[in-house]
Amino acid sequence: MSARVATLGETMALLRTRDIGSLRHVSEMVLGIGGAESNVAIGLRRLGVDVTWLGRVGDDPLGERVTREIRAEGVDVREVVDAHAPTGLMLKERPSSNSTAVFYYRAAAAGSRLRPEDLPAGWVEDVELLHVTGITALVSDSARECLLAAVTRARAAGVRVSFDVNYRSALAPPDVAGPLLRKIAENADVVFGGADELRLLFPDADAADAAERLLHAGCGEVVVKHGADGAATHCPGEVVESPGFAVDVVDTVGAGDAFVAGYLSGLLTDLDVPGRLHRANACGALLCMTPGDWESSPTLSDVERFCQPGTDPVLR
Repeated sequence: MSARVATLGETMALLRTRDIGSLRHVSEMVLGIGGAESNVAIGLRRLGVDVTWLGRVGDDPLGERVTREIRAEGVDVREVVDAHAPTGLMLKERPSSNSTAVFYYRAAAAGSRLRPEDLPAGWVEDVELLHVTGITALVSDSARECLLAAVTRARAAGVRVSFDVNYRSALAPPDVAGPLLRKIAENADVVFGGADELRLLFPDADAADAAERLLHAGCGEVVVKHGADGAATHCPGEVVESPGFAVDVVDTVGAGDAFVAGYLSGLLTDLDVPGRLHRANACGALLCMTPGDWESSPTLSDVERFCQPGTDPVLR
């Protein structure tokens, strides 16, 4: 497979409650995997884009589970098996029908031990787009160095860079994270972030002003995610807005990754900006309608069917 997109980061084993209720009391859980970058990789592959994912996993059954699941989705997996650290774990509960809580057990886990030496020769240079996130930038110093090395190589080779701010407050406080993530954003071609995340980059600005500052720094487009209210893309001299979709929400975790996959797939297939936003909003909405971080990432036919008004919900 000749990949068009490369991405790297930590993917962990995921245990989620089967029923609504707290981890204090539920008795059954479902084992899966989850990670922002692999979620995007799987989403892109289902939308017809060839993609390669790089990450570290432990030399353990959970690490095997991570690589097997991602590879089974048609993603080119470049795993580094770390014999000195376990695969990370996250637990997800639904305390009520409209809330989700996630707990991470990733300190010193294999995924956080990414380093520049893990990047194969030509791996970045041979694709059209590199996608990275703020999670990898903050999870450890060595992972950040790996990410920055990949971005530097991409820019030197003329490979476009996509960056999702994806700020996690548990990894670093705002005053530490903001300057680090801003530096990466200013070196990206496409930046994704919620309004709060863009304000994190520029604390003295609102989201629209932050987007304009990134454009002035050289970004080609800044995509502001507004959740159920849709999204807006800021391009030089233009702002394009697109409404969201009203759906019955089951679980929002992973919806932002599905959105990014939808947008990037449109970018790589030459959809115009309104078309990219429409597809991205549809992908995010579809992901919200079932449990799991990536399992309901849609195909192009799923998106087409979802976007047709008055479609019979029963497949015949």
